[in-house]
Amino acid sequence: MRSWPSPDVPHLPVTGPAVRLHDTSTDAHVETKPRGPARLYVCGITPYDATHIGHAATYVAFDLLVRAWRNAGHEVTYVQNVTDVDDPLLERAEKVKVDWVALAERETQLFRDDMEALRVLPPAHYVGAVESIPLVVELIERLQSAGAVYQVESDLYYSVTADPAFGEVSGWDRERMLTIFGERGGDPDRAGKKDPLDCVLWRGEREGEPSWPSPFGPGRPGWHVECTAIALETIGATFDVQAGGSDLVFPHHEMGAGHAQVALPGQRFAQVYAHAGMVAFDGEKMSKSKGNLVFVSALRHSDVDPMAIRLVLLRQHYRSDWEWTDALLWDAVDTLSDWRRALSLGAGAPAEPVVSRVLEALADDLDAPAALAAVQAWVDATLGADGLADTSDRDAAATVHRVLDAALGLSL
Repeated sequence: MRSWPSPDVPHLPVTGPAVRLHDTSTDAHVETKPRGPARLYVCGITPYDATHIGHAATYVAFDLLVRAWRNAGHEVTYVQNVTDVDDPLLERAEKVKVDWVALAERETQLFRDDMEALRVLPPAHYVGAVESIPLVVELIERLQSAGAVYQVESDLYYSVTADPAFGEVSGWDRERMLTIFGERGGDPDRAGKKDPLDCVLWRGEREGEPSWPSPFGPGRPGWHVECTAIALETIGATFDVQAGGSDLVFPHHEMGAGHAQVALPGQRFAQVYAHAGMVAFDGEKMSKSKGNLVFVSALRHSDVDPMAIRLVLLRQHYRSDWEWTDALLWDAVDTLSDWRRALSLGAGAPAEPVVSRVLEALADDLDAPAALAAVQAWVDATLGADGLADTSDRDAAATVHRVLDAALGLSL
């Protein structure tokens, strides 16, 4: 599957600090220590309602990580999947009477267009679930060899107890897992399962649903095993960061880690697990079921500057839960107007402190709000917000332009 075009990113004449992230599995800030290219896997969309602001917040957040690593001198191998066959997609296609393949292709293209508009750097590997089915089959066979697979009717299940480290990604107790599992695609009450938390690896063929041949009979992959198979194929085990929204901590990332660690004993799936917060609208988390989605494409088609959308997202720390409002958007529009006015002067307040503060902030758990505060301080000094304008640095605007784009993805 093809990705989207990459924007031109300016090179900074300085090297940023080592990047530290909050690791969900240890509940601590840890320094990322790539050996060779930094390797990142971010779980992608199920393309039936792309791209709402919650999606955009996640992908902009980890775009900051890619940029911070690059500015720290690392090459980056970034992988993202597309779950282009799954229950929510099939249900939506049936409801609106559209071919599921056409729906997936349309929404995936819309996602590409939105990411390009928001200047999100594209992944090196953009992989669909359908094209990865041979990889899934191979991984399931490895899990079978390890004794971690059993059958219920025509479906294959993974035994969570096969991984001694089960629970270490989320840190959740069993009671909490059981409460959430059914809400996030699990089937804890299905008869015949060995453990209510066991998850589907291969869903046997159902009438009216797409299926593919396999050694286990016709069917299609489970959700969790898809990402694991893609990650192991493209960047291997013990990669640097597994990332996504906080709603993926359990069961998705917990199960994926288990699949890999049982298939490859002694190897940790990912070194760090990083998660973005949830975005609300009208008082509740954005979701299709609530009908409270704000779409990036709708804003773009209403002549909203994509950089204003991105600025709203950057003003929230990526791990925080927050609520989208029109007031946030219009305030971002006004802010960008002031910033462009300051940049148009050419000269300005000394820019070197801005560069170092921005890079330091982003290396500290992707603290975009602190980075933006450094830029705002420069704008205020340049425009004379305190009554005295500072234009002592003749090349200030060019320098600030570069760091805004290279580190924050804001092209002004």
